[in-house]
Amino acid sequence: MNAFFLKSLRPYFNFPGLSLPGALNSGLWLDEKIDALQHNIAVEVADYLERYPQTKHVDVYLNDINGTMRGKRLTVESMLSLEKGCYFPLSVYSMDQKGKIAAPLYDEPDRLCVPVAGSLRPCPQDPEHTAQILLTMKDSDGNPCPLEPRAILQNVVARFQQHGLFPVIAPEIEFYLTGQGERDPQNQGCFHMDTSSAHAALFDELEQLAHLQRIPLSGVVAEAESGQYELNLKHSQRVVEVCDNVLALRRLTRYVAEKHGLQANFMAKPFSQLSGSGLHIHFSLNNSRGENVFASPVNALSSMMRLCIAGQLALMPASVAILAPGVNAFRRLRKNLTEPVFNSWGYNTRSAALRIPCSEESNRRIEYRLAGADANPYLVAATILTGMLYGLEHIDEGELPEPQQDQPELPLFQQEAIEAFARCQYLTDSLGDAFSEQWVACKLSELEWFERIVTQEESHLA
Repeated sequence: MNAFFLKSLRPYFNFPGLSLPGALNSGLWLDEKIDALQHNIAVEVADYLERYPQTKHVDVYLNDINGTMRGKRLTVESMLSLEKGCYFPLSVYSMDQKGKIAAPLYDEPDRLCVPVAGSLRPCPQDPEHTAQILLTMKDSDGNPCPLEPRAILQNVVARFQQHGLFPVIAPEIEFYLTGQGERDPQNQGCFHMDTSSAHAALFDELEQLAHLQRIPLSGVVAEAESGQYELNLKHSQRVVEVCDNVLALRRLTRYVAEKHGLQANFMAKPFSQLSGSGLHIHFSLNNSRGENVFASPVNALSSMMRLCIAGQLALMPASVAILAPGVNAFRRLRKNLTEPVFNSWGYNTRSAALRIPCSEESNRRIEYRLAGADANPYLVAATILTGMLYGLEHIDEGELPEPQQDQPELPLFQQEAIEAFARCQYLTDSLGDAFSEQWVACKLSELEWFERIVTQEESHLA
């Protein structure tokens, strides 16, 4: 962290500089570094097999840049040597949403992938016989792979933790249930209890399997549109683990819905005339004593909070390329060809990109509402936190605009957003040059493929 960061923070927050091991610079966040020192994969495997003695297979997997699960199934005997890891090609992180290698590498080398401590859990499709465990890829020098979204988030979180600041996040994931005729004829708007009870068996099973997988699902809420729901996860300062759980919960929800004859749709804008689905993330900052440094009256926000909001707004145009990862996501972000759905920031208003929700002073936080439900949570969180860092490093408190102003001007189409991202050196530096180049190449490849499609609507106009 540069000297400007320390100079910028000291007037607003008194904390001692932490003396952390140099190994933290490898990108492992503090909680995970402690876990790695205390945890032994072999012990974890032995404990798991004692609890699930009928296990026959283990699914080992990575999450790619789009949040898609990429992996393979191994025999139970392979579990005993999981500690040594296994190999996947680096090109896993060059795949587009259809699984094709969209961004060519100079070579396609295999890389060692090692288990993430604490991620061994039953597979929901067959918990008695199949386990699953998350992997993380190592570079050729043994450091975290710079193309892996999970490692990128670890690096950003570590920048806060080196100075005694600990981000806290709580995600909300919106989605539609479809597949049985009308989407949900009983729906009567947000929070309608009978709407949720119409799918009681589905949500009961989802809750049970989430508990089995140690996913802290804290609520299911009916949204305004027919068949639309929101999944809530508990807030935590274990930011990377929270994002692990977002992806696991999306997959689990799809599986349970399919089992009940439905489909769980996490597209950002699945229906042209209905509301889109977002990945809303509530975030705040704790100090080393666990105190919320955003704590303040709603009409007198703390200096730290104001700087973080200002940083978010400054990087927001460049951030859209990450928060809206495909053409469909931009349909959710715009009212028409020139007007965005979300504007600047505000108090207790859902039209704001950055919303200050109602809460007690001690629970003051910001809700970031711009990301689509289809976005990669690791990258969304890394982008949000990078905006906070930018505010703490580079912005004067007086630069925060008044609430509900329409600035900043956001890109409303994907190519414009990709270009804004590529021009923002602070954001690309934070996410890493290697990743940023791959991301731009992949997204341009996907966009080029999409633009070649001739739709039925076009044919009808001919």
